[in-house]
Amino acid sequence: MYYYRIIISYNGTHYCGWQDLGKNSDVPTIQAQIQRVLQKICKYQECTVSVASRTDAGVHAQGQVAKITIALSIEEEKLLLGMNSLLADDIRILQCEVCSSEFNANKHSTSKEYHYYFSTQTIHNPVMHDVVAHIPSLSKGLSLLDIKCIKEACKLFVGEHDFYNFAKRDKTMHSTVRRLISCEIVEVQDSVFSKKVYYIKVVGNGFLRYMVRYIAGALFGVGRKEISLSDIANALANKQEQKISRIAKARGLHLIKIFY
Repeated sequence: MYYYRIIISYNGTHYCGWQDLGKNSDVPTIQAQIQRVLQKICKYQECTVSVASRTDAGVHAQGQVAKITIALSIEEEKLLLGMNSLLADDIRILQCEVCSSEFNANKHSTSKEYHYYFSTQTIHNPVMHDVVAHIPSLSKGLSLLDIKCIKEACKLFVGEHDFYNFAKRDKTMHSTVRRLISCEIVEVQDSVFSKKVYYIKVVGNGFLRYMVRYIAGALFGVGRKEISLSDIANALANKQEQKISRIAKARGLHLIKIFY
């Protein structure tokens, strides 16, 4: 068998996440699309794709990493060009290189970086609808989003915490403790599409399902004065069954980079 490490970018709007749901499923996934293309290139011989991070439905990626295993030896450049020629326009292989059989895209990663993009404009630019969440200020009775308060709330998530209250319940998960290396809010400068666009930058050693979206939801709650900084601190210190905030929409979430 032959092994390659690839970097993938995709718009997840029309897909039900990364993970293939099986041969009997008609639901489109990123993994299924890539495996279908690989099978065609390899003349339907055995091939597998294992990924660093299983993104959920509607989530995007700019630097997803995967290991592909195929039965044919193909030059890296030819494999990259061949896959891109067959993939849909919303999925692209950015890099392709030979790797060892021991390489594990998930287990060998040291940290992952996600960005959650959002716009606070009253009227949202429809061009950005699929990739930037709309968190309007002063609209439909909503208060002004306090970015300064959100910046203060970001600091609470940095470090090692039990993120049980900021993730989807999963009885198979042995531990909900994760370490965030950084959590900050950044304003996008001079966007030609819209003003008042920001992103929440989160870097950590691992993430639970929906974790970044629940963190974003809590930060928006703080920005709207719906919850306090002490509410977040308490949720990080004590397990509770009721979430302190709504989950943020999937469309604003982007997997930016995997570190090794």
